[in-house]
Amino acid sequence: MIRHFLEIDDVSPEALVEILDASEAVATPVLSGKSVAMIFEKPSLRTRNSTEMAVVQLGGHPVFITDAEAGIDRREDAEDVVRTLQQYHQVVAARVFEHDKLVRMARVSSVPIVNLLSDDAHPVQALADLLTIRQHSGPIAGLTICWLGDFTNVSRSLALGALMLGAHMIVCCPEGYGPGSEDIDRFVRVAMKGATFTVASSPQQAVSGADVVTTDAWYSMGQESEAEARREIMQPYRVDALLMSQAKETAIFLHCLPAHRGDEATSEVLDGPQSRMWPQAQNRMHTMRGLFTWLFA
Repeated sequence: MIRHFLEIDDVSPEALVEILDASEAVATPVLSGKSVAMIFEKPSLRTRNSTEMAVVQLGGHPVFITDAEAGIDRREDAEDVVRTLQQYHQVVAARVFEHDKLVRMARVSSVPIVNLLSDDAHPVQALADLLTIRQHSGPIAGLTICWLGDFTNVSRSLALGALMLGAHMIVCCPEGYGPGSEDIDRFVRVAMKGATFTVASSPQQAVSGADVVTTDAWYSMGQESEAEARREIMQPYRVDALLMSQAKETAIFLHCLPAHRGDEATSEVLDGPQSRMWPQAQNRMHTMRGLFTWLFA
């Protein structure tokens, strides 16, 4: 059976724990003699570096493929791209715009397809977030994780993973920027017994008593023209020292990066003693290693 990883709930809660455990274990050469194709429709700093280094640490060979070289659905169909790449590689990992491209690739692929980011999901980022939380706070079950600002692909994947592992997930977003009814139905469906999903009415209510406060950029790649309008809408959701002080004293702050300092969070928080965004960034590499190990276990 071929294992694909397009979204965090493609795996069971038990498998999710196995991936996190493997991320902290000594690297074994599960990719020795193997190569991983890495297609990037969107550029990336952390995703490219973390994925390449994880492959190398496992004894494999990463091959970086640009959008111009792959040309998914332009030069050739997504299905034919993966049919070609599987002739040479044992994994195809892709960072794309439309999530459906990954779904179509997985339907015809004889090798694992890994989502390095799509418009709908960012499961490899969620793995790093969950590992960082676990390293600081211990078992995730029962923790309260708070998301502020725009509800993005990152928050969707994190919410799924956190609920699968028994956390209480709270989101607080401006009107029109929060999770949809389909998202909420999905969260309820995957949640471990005892886990809860809540939409808070104010940032202050959301962070009160939280173990983790996390956010993302207010505008992403391709949304630069919306930056000023989004700043005005999102400003009440900025994480500053005062807001962070309303979480638990032991709470940590996470940001998947890149950060627009002064927008979604102040430098006082980003660089403060509760911030774990640099270990979080490093964990991108460790969890990619754990994921590849699990794929070939």
